[in-house]
Amino acid sequence: MKQTVDYLNAYTFGFCEKRGFTQNPAWKTSLEEMVRTTGCNAVILPVCAWQDHAYSTEMDSDTPDVMSAEDVRAVCGHARSLGLKVILKAMVNCRDGYWRAYIRFFDTPVPCEPKWEDWFRSWGRHVCLVADMAEENKADLYCIGCEMVGTDHRADEWRALAEEVRKHYSGPITYNCDKYQEDNVAWWDAVDMISSSGYYPIDRLDENFERIRAVAERFGKPFLFMECGCPAREGSEFIPNNWAFGGETSPAAQERWYRAFTDTLLRCPFVRGTGWWDWPASRLYPEKDGMTNSGYCTYGKPAGDVLLRFADALKK
Repeated sequence: MKQTVDYLNAYTFGFCEKRGFTQNPAWKTSLEEMVRTTGCNAVILPVCAWQDHAYSTEMDSDTPDVMSAEDVRAVCGHARSLGLKVILKAMVNCRDGYWRAYIRFFDTPVPCEPKWEDWFRSWGRHVCLVADMAEENKADLYCIGCEMVGTDHRADEWRALAEEVRKHYSGPITYNCDKYQEDNVAWWDAVDMISSSGYYPIDRLDENFERIRAVAERFGKPFLFMECGCPAREGSEFIPNNWAFGGETSPAAQERWYRAFTDTLLRCPFVRGTGWWDWPASRLYPEKDGMTNSGYCTYGKPAGDVLLRFADALKK
């Protein structure tokens, strides 16, 4: 196993950006504003392939909808110049809008039906492609998948994929399981860090942190939240994973969640990183519009001040 990294106070940057987005210099300003207003010390760059639907066995990494190796190189280079650590993350989305967690096939092969072996072959090509990018850009950590709940039970395939990734990338690797799934993944032994999506309700933080701590101790691995965050909508602090929740815009509700979450983090030193969700690269709204923006991004919102205080507390 590879040596793992120090605490990563990261922000996901450029989710679903298209090929060539770095040709417009606006992304540089966005990245600089992310650092200035959050105090983060790392950036998570997701490279997202696409498949047609949840039961497709082929995915496309070579499409205008997927950022290029040149885009990755540009972001990593500018991030380094700002003093940031770099995390690359392989992801896949379904074109029909279904969440990747629903990707699943028959466990007993059936003629004429899609098969696990075909899907993992295609997924493996994308993951290794991004692993090559991680190696080229000397990424501090590489995440080999995200919230793929329907695939988590396929331990043999995931272990084989992790082994193959290590032929392409020499640094530490992780897998981002979904919320509440930390103790349902049996193959944490194959990666260097355990990570998950920490979209937990404000009134259930302690119980979930304790449950996750037990998983990390059982496997003897460091833990980080590869994703975590809350929209700026009334009531979202109790259902932060629901990006489509219909409450009224409320930066105060988002601030309450961030304050509670960061306070819990500071009481739980077993957590070695956070990946705040999410910061747009080429489509960042003006800072003055933050208080009317109901999304996850903390730009121009009180939650940004919470993150600045959290970053200061991490230095003490």
